Amino acid sequence: MAFPHLFLALFVLQALVLSPLSIKAAPSNLFREYIGAEFNNIKFTDVPINANVEFHFILSFAIDYTTSSSASPTNGKFDVFWDSDNLSPSQVSSIKSKHSNVKVALSLGGDSVGNGFAYFAPSSVDSWVSNAVSSLTSIIKQYNLDGIDIDYEHFHADPNTFSECIGRLITTLKKNGVIKFASIAPFDDDQVQSHYLALWKSYGHLIDYVNFQFYAYDKGTSVSQFLSYFKSQSSNYNGGKVLASFISDGSGGLSPQNGFFTACNRLKSQNQLHGIFIWSADDSKSNGFRYEKQSQALLASH
Repeated sequence: MAFPHLFLALFVLQALVLSPLSIKAAPSNLFREYIGAEFNNIKFTDVPINANVEFHFILSFAIDYTTSSSASPTNGKFDVFWDSDNLSPSQVSSIKSKHSNVKVALSLGGDSVGNGFAYFAPSSVDSWVSNAVSSLTSIIKQYNLDGIDIDYEHFHADPNTFSECIGRLITTLKKNGVIKFASIAPFDDDQVQSHYLALWKSYGHLIDYVNFQFYAYDKGTSVSQFLSYFKSQSSNYNGGKVLASFISDGSGGLSPQNGFFTACNRLKSQNQLHGIFIWSADDSKSNGFRYEKQSQALLASH
């Protein structure tokens, strides 16, 4: 008489084991936006926040360079290079307390610093990781941040060195409970991709989101081209949550005016839309955050 109960128990167990797979395949309501790089007095409170999305602000940037006019690399000793007057620790705490769905991260590197490029330039793997863990832990705790994003775009180190430095940094910050998530922000350039794909190969299991810069493709990208790019980059970062993206100033990629939301709806219907990110709130300020509202409405709809 116990056998039917045994079969029922096995059936329930099987359902529990299999159900996370279907959950994982479901489209995400994650919205992310970079903020603070352009010093135009942008504030968190300027940006519309839909209560039905998971919302990440990404402070841009923390850079391991000196803050002097002749900026030089500091081997993993990071400093704040975003508009910290308007995006301060107290303002981080305030926006998070007002909106339970908001998390705040910081991005490392970026394109430029001072009058030149911001290079990834470690003296050695061990020394860079040690300095980076120490300096970033301090900033993250001071600002009450939740995660980091890796956006180095220029390199004075080979892909393996980059992979080891960034991989060990993420490993340590997660293990120490300093961050809850990590993302990377590559784009389709041979040197950039070689570094990020090396990192993905060794440490992809620790990277929660891929903020792929689809706006680095040519201005006037079509919907079909965008979907083709999305497919190829999803293959490159196999198993990763690759997010759709556009740039507010319309300088590259598939713009909201030319079919970005058409492409996103198509991805959503195929359960491939893992989220949307925008570069950047600073630029969107001038158009009243029209496309932030539209992006979040799309993500929040079922």
